Amino acid sequence: MRVSSEIRIVILAGGTSAEREVSLGSGKACALAMARLWPTRIIDVMKSGLPAGLDPSRDVVFSTLHGAFGEDGGMQKLLDQAGIEYAGCDAASSELTFDKQSTKQFLAQSHGLKVPAGIVFDGAEKPPAEALIEELEELIVIKPNCGGSSVGLSICANRAEIESALADISSGTWLAEQRILGREVTMGVLKGKALPVVEIAPISGVFDYEAKYTKGLTEYLAPAPIEPQLAKNLQNEAEIAFAATGCRDYARIDFMITEKNDRFLLEINTLPGMKETSLLPMGARCAGMDFTMLVGELVSPAITRLSARLENGGIA
Repeated sequence: MRVSSEIRIVILAGGTSAEREVSLGSGKACALAMARLWPTRIIDVMKSGLPAGLDPSRDVVFSTLHGAFGEDGGMQKLLDQAGIEYAGCDAASSELTFDKQSTKQFLAQSHGLKVPAGIVFDGAEKPPAEALIEELEELIVIKPNCGGSSVGLSICANRAEIESALADISSGTWLAEQRILGREVTMGVLKGKALPVVEIAPISGVFDYEAKYTKGLTEYLAPAPIEPQLAKNLQNEAEIAFAATGCRDYARIDFMITEKNDRFLLEINTLPGMKETSLLPMGARCAGMDFTMLVGELVSPAITRLSARLENGGIA
């Protein structure tokens, strides 16, 4: 194969999950910014397979796919098999962190991070509300164990609300989780280092799909108005979680802070939303990076990996 020295960025967007529209928005924003730095094209992924026409000697993939076959390691495995370099977490860390409860149990047991108590159940064999209340009490969150963008999220405060949430579930793998009351915050982690903390303050008090994607329903405080030591503790724990789960390049990690400043890790997002107004870019702006600079930083490790392979004759 003839090796070209011109690097091209290929944005993957869309996908087949319930988060397709969110992904398309991220992909378009990133493609516009990335095109200022490198030759760039965007591919609308319509099925669970590797897009045709990728060239391992010059193409670097930047995925904005969310949900199944985006963040679960499926696309990453196909890219690895095809010898295509890509930005972001590899297949193994993507597969691990896509499972919210397994990730939290691992981090709690291996690194002592605080996480909410939770129960994973099959939607076809869901537990009665009484069983969840007995284990977790009435203030609980019910959501898909694998998924994001707050799709399918139910915030429950009593037995009737739990029963209503369970009644809408018939399949899939779900997580019932202790609701931690307090302030929700998030941090991007870039090349192993945490960005400034961003606070998420929905007007309703619940950061659900409507609050996340309806303009004016959530206030974002960037940087979060919290004590410097608390911010450092959160950043340190985000970096620990990032490294422990084998993440690379970048991710976004969400926490809850209680009134006593206890910190509970909620989840790791390996392919977070990437519009200019998304949470990771908010944190980056606090660190002095505009959107174009940020996307350049996000993809640069993958470009370095491809360049190293080319120099070492790793593509034939």
